[in-house]
Amino acid sequence: MPASYRVRSARTRQAPPGRTADRRRWRPRSRRAAAVIGIGIAAVAAAGAAAFLIADSGNGSGGGSGGDPRPLTSDEAGRLALTRFLNYQARGRAVTVTVPGTGGTLTVTGSVDYRRKAGYGVVHGTGRDKSSDGLIQWTPASVRVLPMANAPAQAPASPPRSGWYERPLLSAGSTLDTSLSIALGLGGDRPDNAQLLSQNGASWQGREQLDGHRVDVMTGPSSPGHSGTAGTVRYWLGSDGTMYRVRVSVRSQPEPVVIDFDTHQYVPVEPAPGTATSPFK
Repeated sequence: MPASYRVRSARTRQAPPGRTADRRRWRPRSRRAAAVIGIGIAAVAAAGAAAFLIADSGNGSGGGSGGDPRPLTSDEAGRLALTRFLNYQARGRAVTVTVPGTGGTLTVTGSVDYRRKAGYGVVHGTGRDKSSDGLIQWTPASVRVLPMANAPAQAPASPPRSGWYERPLLSAGSTLDTSLSIALGLGGDRPDNAQLLSQNGASWQGREQLDGHRVDVMTGPSSPGHSGTAGTVRYWLGSDGTMYRVRVSVRSQPEPVVIDFDTHQYVPVEPAPGTATSPFK
């Protein structure tokens, strides 16, 4: 059994989905309390010992019309400020998280519940052995894994009742855990501050076709205390602000973490049975 699984046994219990969005009902966070989108994600990554310090050159999937990077228009800033809130209003999104590594890539295919801050899916390794393959659940505080020699393409809607191992979600030294934290951080209970996004270096990079969606590619702002970090988080957003892809450059890896949305059907996150339910309340 790999070292990452040598932790105390565990299991779990329950959660649901939904969607709608209204820009006008919610006031953005104040300047003082601003959870600016790029700032919030950078904070997650810093906690995961992977500050976003590598510029992202942006090789999107096909069809980019490009254009010269420029500051955001007010409409674009509004969409970027709204995008995490749309994920929260949807309750949950189907995600595919591609995690780079010197020993090969890990791919997490599953769902994130943005109301309850919980994710669930299946892990597959590419270009590496299968020791990390299996089911995975995570919250901001913990990771639960169920190793499987022949992991399915999709996680079962109801998690198996036994075989789980639990450990803390690492704040340092794990690109996987950093990626899981970033995925959870892509939902917020209100819009971010559009004015601060523009003031702190967020920019428009071009337009592309992504999986049949016409999207604007934007980069996030610099994070507090980290000048020059604008552009290390890149977003692919629809005309209504829907988030279709996020790519994050991390200092510890030559390739970025990529989070794609709606790659498969969303399945509500149902915690594995038997573990304390407090993380999912």
